[in-house]
Amino acid sequence: MEPAILIITLLCGMLVSRIGLPPLIGYLGAGFVLFMFGIEDASLPLLQQLADLGVTLLLFAIGLKLDVKSLLKAEVWAGSSLHLMGSLLFFVPVLKLLGVLGIEQLTGLGINQLLLISFALSFSSTVFAVKALEDNGDMQSLYGRVAIGILIMQDIFAVLFLTISKGAVPSVWALGLLLLPFARPFIYKVFDKVGHGEMLVLFGLVMALVVGAWLFEAVGLKPDLGALIIGILLAGHAKSSELAKSIYYFKELFLVAFFLTIGLNGLPTWADVGLAGILVALVPLKVMLFLYLLTRFRLRSRTSLLASFNLGNYSEFGLIVAAVAAHKGWLAPEWLIVIAVALSLSFLLAAPFNANVSKLYQKFQPYLTKLERHPLHPEDRQIRIGKPRFLILGMGRIGCGAYDELRLRFSGEILGIEHKQELVDFHRSEGRNVVQGDAGDSDFWEKLEKAPQLELVLLAMPHHVGNLFAVKQLQRLNYEGKISAIVQYAEDAQALRESGVDSVYNLYEAAGAGFVDHVVAELFETQQLETEQLKTEGKASTSALTTTAKSIKKPKASS
Repeated sequence: MEPAILIITLLCGMLVSRIGLPPLIGYLGAGFVLFMFGIEDASLPLLQQLADLGVTLLLFAIGLKLDVKSLLKAEVWAGSSLHLMGSLLFFVPVLKLLGVLGIEQLTGLGINQLLLISFALSFSSTVFAVKALEDNGDMQSLYGRVAIGILIMQDIFAVLFLTISKGAVPSVWALGLLLLPFARPFIYKVFDKVGHGEMLVLFGLVMALVVGAWLFEAVGLKPDLGALIIGILLAGHAKSSELAKSIYYFKELFLVAFFLTIGLNGLPTWADVGLAGILVALVPLKVMLFLYLLTRFRLRSRTSLLASFNLGNYSEFGLIVAAVAAHKGWLAPEWLIVIAVALSLSFLLAAPFNANVSKLYQKFQPYLTKLERHPLHPEDRQIRIGKPRFLILGMGRIGCGAYDELRLRFSGEILGIEHKQELVDFHRSEGRNVVQGDAGDSDFWEKLEKAPQLELVLLAMPHHVGNLFAVKQLQRLNYEGKISAIVQYAEDAQALRESGVDSVYNLYEAAGAGFVDHVVAELFETQQLETEQLKTEGKASTSALTTTAKSIKKPKASS
């Protein structure tokens, strides 16, 4: 039956992906289908072990990407904390009321069980949010960073719950884990030596599953907490992002097993589907709470709305919390099925709303702007750019070179845009006029001040999709000047020309031509030097011969 498990899981994942939804919904469905064929979770112990590995690697990957400084911003730590408390205060009485009204799954539940269910429903999906942000190219946008920060805070809340749920008192040896930061230099040296291939993957698995999960479990702590902390410990290394990418498919593959185990707990009844539908109907109130809280932290209503809709769903972490509670006997196993169905339905609802959130903002903008508090958040104010004649989007090596070349001719009339703050600081220290902003983010263009004297825009961003997006935004703003762009591939050049770009610079072709020009120039210069040297040597030889001839005198006749 093992081949059938793989085939059914693949088919369900592909089917769901075809309609634009995360494959995890398909994996949940595959679990239900397999249950119909008589496969149960208890009959597949290996599947449960793989599911546990998936959760552990998920937390390790979150730690690798964690920027602790971003969590210290009020809109992130306070926003997520207040939303958690608000969700508990909202869901507990609503669930209690539904139980009084006769919903059988809620009848007779105590306050602790209602708090557990409310806690599980308070989370938003990291998987869905990241996919939506990547598809829109908004990972570096302010609303994207706020949403990701809140999701990480929610993940930390979940890990704390998982740790507390272990129930056992940690060993006294757990105090030794406080020495881990002092081992950081040694760990980083090993990190430097493992290279970039399979050794890097093996290093990541050892750090997550041995130094993290096994070591923490050995001293009486939750293994998932160990994976998260070790990930945070490695986050400051230059190769942490590469490591996260190298273990990405391991994590995703093992998480497939986790979603399968949820479906293998049993098929949803009509009562389960009905309750899940009621829970999904409450999601808009979850969105409204996020919207209100984020505007309290002086974010623009547009930023708050985009982030809120990105967080407007239920979470796979809610499933993890429910799975632990069911395993401990705190909740009935049927709640896993109810939350799984609610999760799937919330994704079905969230996908079209996230695709059309900008239209919703335009429609309700007069009402939404009334929620704003002034002065606005420093990162959410209008981007003032002055009156440049030349605008360079992307201040990497190419953009920097273009800036310096233009500066020789048009000093004081050039502006660079760069989304990495460290690069912005570097360029400013070098005397370049650069402001922080992400041209691949629609929010950037919404906040950009108009530049009536702008004559030329240089698209020096490394990604073709970002350049195309920038062209569309410039056209939307009725820009009438010239646009030039760099590309890596010929087909990209054609697409940019068709979109309205005036001139395209093929990076590799130009580099090849420049290389040949450089080589030919050097060869010509070398030949010229050799010719001049030969001439010089020839003249020197002639001069030496003349001098020698003059110095030779005829011998005098003997007397």
